[in-house]
Amino acid sequence: MQNPKIKVLIVDDSALIRGVLREVINSQPDMEVVGAAPDPLVAREMIKQLNPDVLTLDVEMPRMDGLDFLEKLMRLRPMPVVMISTLTERGSDITFRALELGAVDFLAKPKMDITHGMKEYSEDIAEKIRAASRARIRKNTSSASNTPPPSSGRETSPVTDAGGTPRLSADAILPSSSARISSTEKLIILGASTGGTEAIKEFLVQLPPDCPGILITQHMPEAFTNSFAQRLDGLCRITVKEAAQGDRVLPGHAYIAPGHSHLLLKRSGANYVCELNQGPPVNRHRPSVDVLFRSAANCAGQNAIGVILTGMGKDGAAGMLEMKQAGAYNFAQDEASCVVFGMPKEAIAVGGVDEVLPLKEIAGKVMKQLANMGARSFRV
Repeated sequence: MQNPKIKVLIVDDSALIRGVLREVINSQPDMEVVGAAPDPLVAREMIKQLNPDVLTLDVEMPRMDGLDFLEKLMRLRPMPVVMISTLTERGSDITFRALELGAVDFLAKPKMDITHGMKEYSEDIAEKIRAASRARIRKNTSSASNTPPPSSGRETSPVTDAGGTPRLSADAILPSSSARISSTEKLIILGASTGGTEAIKEFLVQLPPDCPGILITQHMPEAFTNSFAQRLDGLCRITVKEAAQGDRVLPGHAYIAPGHSHLLLKRSGANYVCELNQGPPVNRHRPSVDVLFRSAANCAGQNAIGVILTGMGKDGAAGMLEMKQAGAYNFAQDEASCVVFGMPKEAIAVGGVDEVLPLKEIAGKVMKQLANMGARSFRV
């Protein structure tokens, strides 16, 4: 029996954007636009009438701001929302606030040639809507449900993109290596995707200021990664920055992969450093979690702790298994606390995970495991 199509309601004051999104969404075999509203007040009535599965929501609109509407919606009728955001500094700040309020993900609205730009990323738009359709939504973003959402059967990721383009593995960026590890310096290596901005924040704010260095890949456009790092830096006891080529990996520092490059761990003499690589997307993503995890397996081996958090798809599963085979100890976020239990599920399925935990417990367990590995004790 064929799964019902995902019902999408578009909320945007631009008739052009509404038209382009309608065309992109209706071109997908598993989703359809059931309505399009020019502002939140019209959308409120359409939600009651049409009962959509997913809402796409613009930020700046007449009669009611998108954030105000989102806050009311998540309090009164929680549902999956994908935000539409412009590629500006202010747009990124608003986007992160929307994610805090409960939006599942966001679309980057291009500033120039909107029609062509939106159509060019039609597969990304469709993937975000699919992920949102199965996301676990929490009222007021604070109360977690222990009941998993029903499986839609759409979780699997094909080995090719639309049009038959092969999805590349980490082999496209670097080979797997079993080089001898001489350092004893410990590291934390983390990957996430859909829902990951809030999950990463919750993980990092618990860490002590002198914890081991941390490398992070979160699937995110390059216009947002620096703002994301700055936002986290203002909230955490550790220093958080967007990774730059050659950055030495220091204790008490977290390095966020920039949206334009894969982030790799490398050795430079006695030190670990960040390396950026603008090679092709891996698993449709650049940065890719698999690339970061493989580099950690190659360079850090048993001195690494791997963490995989909420996200759609399989990126990170193969790399996490390589980390475990190289001696790393790995954690995955459990289904009940994930927004989308895709990436952790796949990493668990291939045997790359040592412990599966609720998000709120992972930071403490990581610090305890580091102590067990010979690092000094930390107080979280």
